[in-house]
Formats: sequence, structure tokens, C-alpha cells
Amino acid sequence: MIDGILRARVAAPAVAGAANQSLLRLLADELEVPRRSVRLVAGAAGRQKLVVVDGVEPEAIVARWPGLRV
Repeated sequence: MIDGILRARVAAPAVAGAANQSLLRLLADELEVPRRSVRLVAGAAGRQKLVVVDGVEPEAIVARWPGLRV
């Protein structure tokens, strides 16, 4: 994490949204929520993404990744 931004790497190529889907699965697994609870709301074509996680309190996310901006 750098400056409150979570950094993640996925092995999927940035082709046809595969990397985005891989990132969303990774976050869902890490937060122990269903994949449908994690959605990409901005940055689909860029390196920086904005993700929304439904059904998880911000405190739980910060507990998992201290210092993350939520």
C-alpha cells in the first residue's frame, strides 16, 4: 500500500476485461464476500481502479488493510 492506495497484481492479461475480473475475484476472496458484492465503478481501462464492496463496513476493510483510504 502506498499513500492509502492498495496495490495489487494479477496474472490475467489486460485483454477483454480479464485482468479486471481477476482483480475483483481477488478482492472478493480476500474480503470473504461473494464476487457479486465487488464491482468496478471507475478505471476499467486504466491502471487505477475505483472499486465498491457491498455488504462490508469500511472499518472491516481498513482492519484488513490499515491505512487504506475508504
